[in-house]
Amino acid sequence: MKPWEKFPSLKERGEWVELRFMAEAAARLFAVCKPWGDCRAYDVGIDHGPNFLRVQVKSTSYRRGDGYCCQLLPNHGKKQDYTLEQIDLFAAYAIPANAWYLIPASLVLGDRRVTCIMLSPVVPPTKKKSYCYECYREDWGMLTKSRRGLARYGR
Repeated sequence: MKPWEKFPSLKERGEWVELRFMAEAAARLFAVCKPWGDCRAYDVGIDHGPNFLRVQVKSTSYRRGDGYCCQLLPNHGKKQDYTLEQIDLFAAYAIPANAWYLIPASLVLGDRRVTCIMLSPVVPPTKKKSYCYECYREDWGMLTKSRRGLARYGR
């Protein structure tokens, strides 16, 4: 059994992934903040100089074709979708490949809402259009950008 399959619920696996993201960010000398409770749309705050970024952490182990399908929807208990007023960045983790993607929320929460993205950290994608997030793989420099800078990606 793979380590991530040992968790009795997706919520517990999600908490484990959030801890992994916080550890990765902290190892890169970013100040990491965790909001108290589950009432915020974001999972982790990144405090970097004058910037404070709100990061929603997602993960996937679901292999489909050349990559992994990662859902960018709130958990089933929440009625509201994410908005650009709540989240600046998605941190998507392809668990089996141990690969992080740091994707500006403005790319997926704009007028053309994207609910599932394809990540291809193992095999070069055969459908380039479906795997347009590869340029964000391990792009930890996204955590140095301002909210305004991240918002420009969706235009």
